[in-house]
Amino acid sequence: MTIVERLRAAGCVFAEEEADLLVAAATDDGHLAELVARRAGGEPLEHVVGWAEFCGLRVEVGAGAFVPRRRSEFLAEEAVALAGPGAVVLDLCCGVGALGAAVASQVPGGVELHAADIDPAALEYARRNVAPYGGSVWEGDLYGALPAELRGRVDVLVVNAPYVPTEEIGLMPSEARDHEPLVSLDGGADGLDVHRRVAADAVRWLAPGGRLLIETSARQAPLTASALTSGGLAVRAVTSEERYATVVIGTAPAPAAG
Repeated sequence: MTIVERLRAAGCVFAEEEADLLVAAATDDGHLAELVARRAGGEPLEHVVGWAEFCGLRVEVGAGAFVPRRRSEFLAEEAVALAGPGAVVLDLCCGVGALGAAVASQVPGGVELHAADIDPAALEYARRNVAPYGGSVWEGDLYGALPAELRGRVDVLVVNAPYVPTEEIGLMPSEARDHEPLVSLDGGADGLDVHRRVAADAVRWLAPGGRLLIETSARQAPLTASALTSGGLAVRAVTSEERYATVVIGTAPAPAAG
């Protein structure tokens, strides 16, 4: 049985493309056999080959890490549009740091990049992914990870926090529920526990007029927007039908005139 046939038998829809990537990632025939076995056994392709494509970047990922979703490229694009040269950008709940790296790579003149997450395994990848942009990585629970000197300085706060309701985790593809950390998937009873926590303290960390951009679903967008409004932000939502992506954007109050 060829590699393509084995992958197709395992249910891989894009077996030919995946076979090419596995061959390119392998160091020898024995290694290739190992990679094919892992993929046929259900591991995400990105974990097997060690990288994911995101906004034109090759982002490092690996076993046990959340794989950046292509729909989240819309979130990155919206953040880039709001981040001027030298902006202070914070990728909160950063996982492997894909969003922060994508934004930093596309803003002319560069940004001051920070990335934070509670998962130490993911942060090992994040450190490597944000290093080309001089990014700083912080470990801890949401804002508790951050140095005090960031308070009130963040121009663009980009967040892809978990927003899947707990009872819907079992409906996710096995690649996600069996191979990605639950903390990256489970958003609580209605999926928005982390969104509310992010929104509640965002104003303290945002610069005057700074923006919080948070990915959500079309169904949950009104509740995400309500959380940001309750946090003192002026809110709007944007969508991409092409990517089935929704982003809620909250703007911090500007400084008082005079």
